[in-house]
Amino acid sequence: MDIVSNIKINKSEGSKLPFVDFNNIQFGKQFSDHMFIADYKDGEWKNFEILPYAPITLSPACAAIHYGQSVFEGMKAYKNESGEIFLFRPEENAKRINKSASRLCMPEIPEELFMEAVKELIKVDADWVPSIDGCSLYIRPYLFASEELLGVRPADEYKFMIFTSPVGGYYQDEVHVKIETEYTRASEGGVGYAKAAGNYAAALYPAKLGQEQGFRQLIWTDAKEHKYIEESGTMNIMFHIGDTLITPFTDLKTTLAGITRDSVLTIAKELGVKVEERKVSVAEVIESIKNGTLKDAFGTGTAATLAQISSITYNDERFELPSLDSRTLSNEVGQIIQDLKRGKIEDTHGWIYKV
Repeated sequence: MDIVSNIKINKSEGSKLPFVDFNNIQFGKQFSDHMFIADYKDGEWKNFEILPYAPITLSPACAAIHYGQSVFEGMKAYKNESGEIFLFRPEENAKRINKSASRLCMPEIPEELFMEAVKELIKVDADWVPSIDGCSLYIRPYLFASEELLGVRPADEYKFMIFTSPVGGYYQDEVHVKIETEYTRASEGGVGYAKAAGNYAAALYPAKLGQEQGFRQLIWTDAKEHKYIEESGTMNIMFHIGDTLITPFTDLKTTLAGITRDSVLTIAKELGVKVEERKVSVAEVIESIKNGTLKDAFGTGTAATLAQISSITYNDERFELPSLDSRTLSNEVGQIIQDLKRGKIEDTHGWIYKV
């Protein structure tokens, strides 16, 4: 099937763009002019359309609302100095949304459909991609069960949608975190590795409690003993201890295999840094802070890219980490990734996709 020729484009009569202050963008509060939508019915994807961003109509019995069949992705578009638009490793997002969908008994989205839908939508709203350093166009592809259904079974009908939002940085300042020892984000055998909507809902309450105590995020630990670190908030987490960059492995499928995570590890290896993906114990990290071998700690993810952690609190004891300007690894890797995304340096990995 020729996906592009089957995408119907219905452009908005008027743009909201003149009313956007790109120098003061709140993350996820403003939305571009158009969205993409496709339906899954009778065992196939159909009705591909780009249309003006607007509310959609759903039945009160919409299966996603009742039974949680909903997964999503997060990606960004960037402009270089010449005005060209780039995406960062979008093929990986296409693969990952299908891993999430499979875990929740949802139909996979053909990768060609995913890629062409993203590309065509960005072309229509190209003027929404900010050219300001530190800003980008956030892209939200998502898939949910749309069938009218009261009965616990996989739905037969779904919608795949994409909309976009101009954004600045997700974290505007340093991040203070607390190691969570009571609540659990995910457990072995669960859906922690899927980008499922319910994962985020379950994390809201403990995150709220942490925020009330002055913490920007939590460091999640394993569900069995709370002895091993899994991730920080909605990000993968890394520690530079001694001469080694250490990060929790994803083999247990309790955490999302982040695309930024993989990119950071690849670049760190190329810089000559030893990398270990393994179990990371809370005791090991706290001891490394106490004996001065911890050089850096940071989260990785699409929204933040790299978010440097300035303090870690464990059992009500706060540990200050090295100053942000002293961190050679995260500062260097973070700059390399940003330069790659904006086409400022050569892409030797085939990560950059030109729209």
